[in-house]
This record gives sequence, C-alpha cells and structure tokens, in this order.
Amino acid sequence: MQGTSRPTDATVLRAYLTVRSNVGGLLSHFVPMHALDGVTDLLGRSLLLELISSELDPESAPEEKTISAYAQKVSHNGEDISYESNFTIPKDFGEIGGVFMTNEYHKEIFLQDMVLQDPKTDAVMTTMSCNSWIQPKTVSPDKRIFFTTKSYLPDQTPGGLARLRKHELELKRGYGKGERKSTDRIYDYDTYNDLGEPDSDKDKARPVLGGTEQFPYPRRCRTGRPQSTTDTISETRSATFYVPRDEDFSEVKQLQFSTTALTSLVHAVVTSAQSAIIDTELGFPSFDTISALYNEGFKMPKVEEIGFLKTLIACIFDGTQNVSDQVLRFAVPDMLERDRFSWLRDEEFARETLAGVNPYAIQLVKELPMKSKLDPVIYGTVESAITTAIIEKEINGIMTAEEAVRQKKLFALDYQDLLLPYVHKVRALEGTTLYGSRTLFFLTDEGTLKPIAIELTRPPSPTVPGWRYVFVPSSDSTGSWLWRFAKAHVCAHDSAHHELISHWLRTHCCVEPYIIAAHRQLSEMHPIYRLLHPHFRYTMKINALARQALISAGGIIESSFSPLKYSMKLSSVAYNQFWCFDFEALPSDLIRRGMAVQDPASVHGVKLVIDDYPFANDGLLIWSAIKKWVQEYILHYYPDSAQIKNDTELQAWWYEVRTQGHADKKDEPWWPTLNTHESLIQTLTTIIWVASAHHAAVNFGQYDFAGYFPNRPTIARINMPTEDMTTNQFDKFLQKPEDTLLESFPTQIQATVVMAVLDLLSTHSSDEEYLGGQAAGLTWLDDPVTKEAYGRFYARLKEIEGIIDARNSDPKLMNRSGAGMVPYKLMKPFSDAGATGMGIPNSISI
Repeated sequence: MQGTSRPTDATVLRAYLTVRSNVGGLLSHFVPMHALDGVTDLLGRSLLLELISSELDPESAPEEKTISAYAQKVSHNGEDISYESNFTIPKDFGEIGGVFMTNEYHKEIFLQDMVLQDPKTDAVMTTMSCNSWIQPKTVSPDKRIFFTTKSYLPDQTPGGLARLRKHELELKRGYGKGERKSTDRIYDYDTYNDLGEPDSDKDKARPVLGGTEQFPYPRRCRTGRPQSTTDTISETRSATFYVPRDEDFSEVKQLQFSTTALTSLVHAVVTSAQSAIIDTELGFPSFDTISALYNEGFKMPKVEEIGFLKTLIACIFDGTQNVSDQVLRFAVPDMLERDRFSWLRDEEFARETLAGVNPYAIQLVKELPMKSKLDPVIYGTVESAITTAIIEKEINGIMTAEEAVRQKKLFALDYQDLLLPYVHKVRALEGTTLYGSRTLFFLTDEGTLKPIAIELTRPPSPTVPGWRYVFVPSSDSTGSWLWRFAKAHVCAHDSAHHELISHWLRTHCCVEPYIIAAHRQLSEMHPIYRLLHPHFRYTMKINALARQALISAGGIIESSFSPLKYSMKLSSVAYNQFWCFDFEALPSDLIRRGMAVQDPASVHGVKLVIDDYPFANDGLLIWSAIKKWVQEYILHYYPDSAQIKNDTELQAWWYEVRTQGHADKKDEPWWPTLNTHESLIQTLTTIIWVASAHHAAVNFGQYDFAGYFPNRPTIARINMPTEDMTTNQFDKFLQKPEDTLLESFPTQIQATVVMAVLDLLSTHSSDEEYLGGQAAGLTWLDDPVTKEAYGRFYARLKEIEGIIDARNSDPKLMNRSGAGMVPYKLMKPFSDAGATGMGIPNSISI
C-alpha cells in the first residue's frame, strides 16, 4: 500500500478518522465542557479538516490549496471513536500532502490516524499516521498539520508542503522563553538545574549539572520554571514536570503505571511498618525477616498513615489513589526462586558480571600491577596492592601472573578512580561508608570467571592515614566471612555504577538530547525522523519522573545507594571521563573494555575474549540485526551518499545533538561526521541500540537479580571490621558475623523502597512496543521496499529468540546454563506484559 495516490479526475474521497477515547486526559473532568461538546457533536462541527495539496497554486502561491469539511462522529467501539467526512477533490488539486485539523471541542483529543479512501472501491488513497494530542482552538489557535506517510528528504519536498515543513519545525522549537504549559509541544534544552530544592531546605541544594567545566552533563528538556530565590542558578520545582504533550504516557500506560507503581511502593512499608517508619535506620534483625518479605503477607497501613512515603509516592506517580486494606507481599525474585543460596557463591558473584544486570563494567586487565590515574600525593600510591604473588597463589601457581595477562586470563571490576575522590565526603554522611575498590577475576579453563582478590582502599586525609587491604577467598571461618563482607562492598559499588552510569547516564540521560534535537530539526515527514521516532517513546516522561523523585535531592537514589547525596556528581564525573558517542556502539564498547578484539573474519567483526559472555554473545546478534535493518532503510532513502551530506535537516539535527544536546562535549574529535552511508548507518544503529537493547540489558533483570537485596545491596552502611582494630567492631564481628553483615546491608526502609522500585522498573506494560514488532505509526510499512526490509528484521529477531533459547539449554555454556541458574534472556526481543526478565522494547519506556 502506498502512502499517497493522486486522483486523476474530480472524485469523492471519504476520510476515516480514529480518535482514542479520553478517559482521564486534560480538561475531561469538567462536566459543563462535556455537555458543550455533546452539542458540538450534534451540530456536526467538532473537527474541521482541510486537505492540503502537495502542489502550489500558481495564482496564489505560496498559500496552500485546501479543501475543507467537518468530520462527523459515527461510532464508539471500546477505546476507539470513529469519525467520517467526505471531500470532493477537483482533478487539478494535485497530490494530497497533508491535512490541517482544528479541534472545536472544549477538550483535547488524541487522534490516532486518518485514512482517505475511494468509497466506491475502498481503495486507500492517502494515509496519515497522527498519534498526537490536538488541543482545542481556545487553548492553541494554531491549526495542527499532519503529513501523509510518504517520506521526503528536504530537497525533495513538494512545493505545496515546503513552507509548512519549515513552519511546523519552528513551532516545535519555540522561542526559549517563558514557562512551559502541559499542553505545549515545544522542545528546548536546559541544564540539570532542578535536582535540588534549596528554597525548602538548604541541605537539599545541589550543583547544576551541565554547562560547567566542573560538572559537564547532557541537556534535558527545558521547563522554564522560575529560578530559585536562594540559589539563582537553580530552577524551582513544582508538582508536575513539563514534557511536550505528545511525550506523555498514553492513558493505558498512565493508568497501569500508576496502579502498579502505587502497589509496589506501598510494599515499601510492609515489613514492620510502624517500627520502620519510626526508626528509618532500623535494619533487618535476621535473614528470616528478609525471607518474610516474600513468604508471608502483611496487612497494609492506609496511604495517609505512611508518613513521609506518602509524599514520595505522590511525587513519583502523579498522585495517589485509594488502597483498600489488603495483604501484600513481594514476588520471589527468579534467582531466589531457583536457588536461595546462589547469592553466597563466588561462582554466581563472578557470573553476574557477564550475565547479570550490569554486564557493562567487567574489563580485561592489560598490565600488572593495575594502576590508578589519580594524583598519588592526594590519593596514595598508584599501584594496586594486588601483587603478582597474591595472584599466583590464588590461581594455584598454574601460570605466572604475567602469563595470565598475556593469555588474557585476568579481568577486573575497577571502581578505584571513580570512587576514591568521594570516599571521605561520603563517609562524612550518616548511615553509609565507601571505599575505592578493585576486584580481580581469573578465567578458568571451563570458560567461567573465578574471583581471586578484592582490594578496598580508603585514601589518606588530613585527619587519618590511608588504609587499604586485599581480601581473598579463604577456607577458614574469619577469612571466609571477611571475604563475604568485601564482596558486599563491591556489590554496593557495582549497584551504584549500574544505576547511575550503565543505566541512567548512558541510556535515559544521553538519549534525551537526540529526542529534543529530532523534534526541532527533523520534519515529521523526514525518513530519519520516522525511523527514530518509535525509539523515543515515553523516554522524556520517564526522565521527568526520575527528576521528580529518583535522582533528585533526597530521592530514592540519594536515600538508598552508597554515594547518597554525591550520586549525581558521580554520574557527571563518569560522563566527563568515560562517555564517548562512538564507544556506545556495542562492538566498540567491547573493544574498549578489552572484552573483544577486531576480527574482520568474524560474523560481527569482533572476536570475544571470553567465548561464553552471554550479554555480548546475544547482544551482538541484536546489534547486527539492527544494523542490517538500518542499512536497508538508509540505502532506500539515500541511494547516493552525496544526499546525506546535502540533507540540511539531517545535518542540522546532528549539529544540534553535538553543540546543544551534548554541548559540554561539542569539541571532542570522536563525534562522527555524517557524510557517508557507513557513518550514518553506524550512528543511527548506535542510537537505536542504546534506546532499545542496551537499556533492556540493564533494566529488565533488575528485580530478578536485585529483588533479593543480599545479592546486590545498594549500600554498605558500615566499614570492614578489620579497618580499625581499636574499636569493638571486630570483636562484635567475631562473636556473631551474621549480625554484622546484616548491619552492613540496607535498612528496612532502604531495602523495601528499592525493591519496590526495581519491581516496577522490571515490568513491561500492556501497551509495550517491542523491537521489530508492530507499533503505532510505523510509516515505513506503507512503502513496499521498507516494509519488506522490516519484515526481514522481524524474522531475524524471531530467529534470534530461538538461538538464545538453544544457548540457554546448552550445558557447555556454563555462564548461562546450570543447576539453579537464571538463564540469560534479557536479549530475547519479545515478551508478554509483566516482569518477565526478557523483552526489548523499542524505547526507554520505563
């Protein structure tokens, strides 16, 4: 089916419009307006349509040639309301290029699509995929324009649409002034200057992220709220955080998200509700009380009795709703369901670096001793305390340490340089502690990793000397417990790295500038806009919710993760030191971490250093499938590479991504130049990969692996028992080490809040749109060439599902198949709704 056909003679066309029923949208609650709109429907003057010709009228250019008619409401079936209208098209009207729409209701409507058909033959003549909110003309006097599904590069735009194409982009850019209203469709940039609340509490003042050499950061969507009175570089906060109207959740998503979210967060008070709220520092007295979160039910207090959590719930989820008294419990996480002792084992600790929720941190050790790049005058010796003697002892002398390096047998989680500058700052806060850490792994002949050493470091300060110690696996009781404590600290560090960097920074935060720039510089009829748009769905709304209560001052991250109030500063440090666009491509990321080497003879162009690296093995299949689909799409619309260089909108979009969206890195030499097929295909593949598969890999396994928090504590609250032998901490540890470990774990409030949030974040909504699947507004399905290419993409993804299932059943792949082991399913493209531990949505939609 082609997007547009040209009538050859004067003819009658019938327009069929689908409007989604507005259950709870803006203005819908005003009963008088419903009454007025009923009268409007009776009069048949609700939606005014004006068909636009693609051709200029030689007598009235540049004015558009239009034919007007009102759409009549004809039926209401479930959520869909159908409208129809008839148009008589003169033979000299030319090809239909779009439609103006004026909403004469008193409330906004959501228009899904419009199809023009020949009523005699039912042949589709023109399709317009809208999927947009249209405000009443009393709210927004500008007519809304929707173009047909036929895509045009800028220099191919028909004359009758050229001015409209530019004008629509100008409307979406706005003027960079004033506070944005919830009905606006304006996309603009700002720094992260709204994470703190200095006017309400001086302790909640936070630095602005972005725009300074000290704290570089990507940009967010501008809201235009007033500046703070006590900190004039910061913006005040409000009950709602603006996103352009079409970036908000669908009503299905909103209702399900709100219900699920509230239920999940109410879980946060199930365990000893009264005592936990009275004493926020109360930990778990035993592992049995942790198990009770899953095994027993608790009668929930009413929402108004939850105290400070009531504000938290309302802040995150746009209000609360009544919850009847009920018994609730946490679902048993998959890893706990399969093997409740797996969290204790070194094998699982190591395996999760390759097949867990943070597979982006493990890296090859390329030299010994490992070295810091920090100033030794401030932070102490640069050389790691993990010596060759320790390494050789722990690998039973089967080879020298140098030989292990040459054979690529040593791997590390190295959080030394990231965390050391914040150790003393964090330790000055109550209820937490911090070390720099290095964890060393040895690759066994079976292809699995064995942890052999953990180095924890406290740098010197003006008041205390430096301290560092290397812990190793041990067969004696004391050493074994100390090793378990050291692993808990490393897990807390890895949890912070995962949530702040692998997850928030590299997906949510860094993708938002691509979205803003696309709406400002790429027309909705541009083929690149249409390729990328499904991968931007809901991301800006999710990010706004994160700024409300997850990453804000006193929010969940600052309350429950080891760096506490310094969490977002750490993400800025990581952005400054490590984020490079070209390394966000999966093959490049693997090569940078030493986990793969270039190999033109390999299927994906790289050869993995660890053959059984589940995330990388499956991820490369997805990466290659995306790249093949993008390649076929790009070659269809840009048969000549010169068209890429000469595409004014494409070049403006990419220029704005670099110079405004990622302005603090605009002069970096690694930004690709979009002037060839390969550079454009690689760039678009990278963006789609990050928004879909990268995010899925670090998001949808969160509850499976961290829902039982002893496996991945988000915080370590006390120091290692051996750090200061002059205190009684070591004696307490010797008497009852289990109590000391429980004291180190998160408090009841911290643990249950995080578990509830992870439960929510790991859940697919019922309106999820998956990579390669059916989704609203896939305009390329109206072009036979791109439709066939997309069909091949879908077929390849279904084939990959089968490959992954086979790998998970292969006993030789010991990092993903074994007794009680959670199979690696995070790169399986499709899923049902719910927390399934698999499925790759098109976008960062949760």
